[in-house]
Amino acid sequence: MSITRAYELEGMKRISDVVAQTLRAMIDYATPGMSTLQLDQFGAQMLRNAGANSAPYKTYKFPGYTCISVGNEFCHGIPTGSRILREGDLINIDVSAELNGYWSDNGASFVLGKDIHGHMALVNASKEILRHAVDSIRDGVRISHIGHIIESEAKKRGYKVIKNLTGHGIGRSLHEAPSHIANYRDFFNKQRFQKNGVVAIETFISTTSNYAVTLKDGWTMVGNNGGFMAQHEHTLVVTDKEPLILTGKNQIWN
Repeated sequence: MSITRAYELEGMKRISDVVAQTLRAMIDYATPGMSTLQLDQFGAQMLRNAGANSAPYKTYKFPGYTCISVGNEFCHGIPTGSRILREGDLINIDVSAELNGYWSDNGASFVLGKDIHGHMALVNASKEILRHAVDSIRDGVRISHIGHIIESEAKKRGYKVIKNLTGHGIGRSLHEAPSHIANYRDFFNKQRFQKNGVVAIETFISTTSNYAVTLKDGWTMVGNNGGFMAQHEHTLVVTDKEPLILTGKNQIWN
């Protein structure tokens, strides 16, 4: 989506506030002993209260309203009553939704309670790398350059990136052009960020895997070489200076 009118920006701000506040509240609400279904229902109620529609449910009939991945699950985890959260779990929540024809997307990985399994370094790396990437986005910058930043920063910290999960354009639907904002330097991608374009920028930082593979449930993805992954995501508007972060209320950098 390219924003050309003030009302379009206001529409994007409203839905971005909804998904950001829902993500933040879900992170704060998560407790050891709770099922991922309970956590998803909490988030679903927040979306309903705001008049918003779950994007994965509306678009793909995903069997949940938010994606909640735990432990070695990389993304697209299905909320269930049998998956119980434990102290020290690495959890990823991805919240995307639609309101009045506008769509926004954000996500975050975090450690539940005490970091007894040593996941916090990975989580912090993902946050820091997202900030590096976002700070470098301007009108005219090559999309592949942002991928190079993400991959380089991951390598500096001893991590890998997932090459088949990417950021994307967003706004009037969940996934729009540019459809492939990779976490590595894609030499074949000659596209550039354009002023007023709306994009969802995501990190996919992994301990041992370079690709995500889908499990038999048809949704949940794990690493091709195992390990763990952390993801953080903001929806933003490209400008000729620093980008306008629409999902800042998720507080993932606080």
